[in-house]
Amino acid sequence: MNPIIAILKENGINDEKIGSLFEVLTENPLAAMGTIGQLGLPQDKLQLLMGQVMQNPALIKEAVEELGLDFSKVELAKEQLQK
Repeated sequence: MNPIIAILKENGINDEKIGSLFEVLTENPLAAMGTIGQLGLPQDKLQLLMGQVMQNPALIKEAVEELGLDFSKVELAKEQLQK
């Protein structure tokens, strides 16, 4: 299991919320950071999760694929952020 998804599940985040989070992440990564902050994760788990996201962006792609979402939206969002 993807470590980002594992952290979320270990902290009681259900599959529906995880799917929604990654949908937001694929469409607007900056908004997703705010959404992650609102999940109510303990501070140590939140820091671990954010560290995973920042240090290894490939995990996002893996999680999106594991959840069956469209990764091309992530690529499009990245291009828009770089402009």
